[in-house]
Amino acid sequence: MGLFEKVRAEFIDIIEWLDPSQDTIAYRFERFQNEIKMGAQLIVRPGQVAILVGEGQVADIYEPGRYRLETQNMPVLTTLMGWKYGFNSPFKAEVYFFNSKIFTNLKWGTANPITIRDPELGPVRLRAYGTYTMRVNNARTLLEQLISTDGLFQTDEISDHLRNMIVSAFASWVGQDQTPLFDLAANYQAMGEQVRAAMQPNMEQFGLELRQLLIENISLPPEVEAALDKRASIGILGNMQQYTQYQAANAIEQSAKNPAGASPGLDLGVGIAMGQQIANAMNPRATAAPTAPAPAAPPAPAAPPPPMPTAVWYITRDGQNFGPYAQDQLLANGLTAQSNVWKQGMAGWQMANTVPELQALLSSVPPPPPGA
Repeated sequence: MGLFEKVRAEFIDIIEWLDPSQDTIAYRFERFQNEIKMGAQLIVRPGQVAILVGEGQVADIYEPGRYRLETQNMPVLTTLMGWKYGFNSPFKAEVYFFNSKIFTNLKWGTANPITIRDPELGPVRLRAYGTYTMRVNNARTLLEQLISTDGLFQTDEISDHLRNMIVSAFASWVGQDQTPLFDLAANYQAMGEQVRAAMQPNMEQFGLELRQLLIENISLPPEVEAALDKRASIGILGNMQQYTQYQAANAIEQSAKNPAGASPGLDLGVGIAMGQQIANAMNPRATAAPTAPAPAAPPAPAAPPPPMPTAVWYITRDGQNFGPYAQDQLLANGLTAQSNVWKQGMAGWQMANTVPELQALLSSVPPPPPGA
């Protein structure tokens, strides 16, 4: 600093910081040889905290407001400097300003895939990324643990470390929670909050607060995603026959888009397959599976036998049907007046003594002998 800057510094009695950036966490106010004029005005704006450091120790911490730096309101610094009188000579001290606002849109993500054991898919590798927000909640701890004598401390100086902490906490949570991979998307918000709560004790060691952790995406390797997409396509189609039709339709579409590169054999095979599918759709009976034959019903007297080409007779005896017989064979085969008979042309079974054609035949039967 030249002579002009030194002289000008002697007249500066306002200490303030207007942050032109969006990523500065802490800033040390620059003065020539760290000399601050007694009675200078310290202005701490909303969203800021100021720390006065003298003789290598934290002297005072200032919240938002306007302060006059003099021995009456700086008892700690006065003791460190050994001032016994309220003279107005400059004193050597450092003023650090801290941004206490919330820093947003900070990125995190897995540099390498994380291997977990999914309850449904087995061992899988996944990646994840998202954003997080943080703020300074203890300026003194941050100054002592991370900043020290750094005059300009920005988010990129700690973002790598915070990202590694988030990835470690995320991997531990996913490995222990055992939530199925297909259900992770429905639990992004709850998962982010649980990971944030698990990280907070470690963040407090640096004087920081992790306000929010957002999970934007959890993804699988491209080949696994392709397999899942095909599995989902088959599930939507319903069965392999429909999937074959779907593939054939795609092949026809691609062939139509590229006539010069079409394959005649492929087109012929696809055409035959599609023709068979259309024929099956128009004639569903042809593709229906044959059904087992129904068991044969026992013969019933009321059901007439199939018609015969000649006039032959059937009779019933002991609950069973017998025949066919010629009319002159009926008596020899047990025809009686009470027998049920049938021949082609009759509506149903009738007793023999009610059929005119058989009455003459029955009358020729001699009566039983007396006493029989």
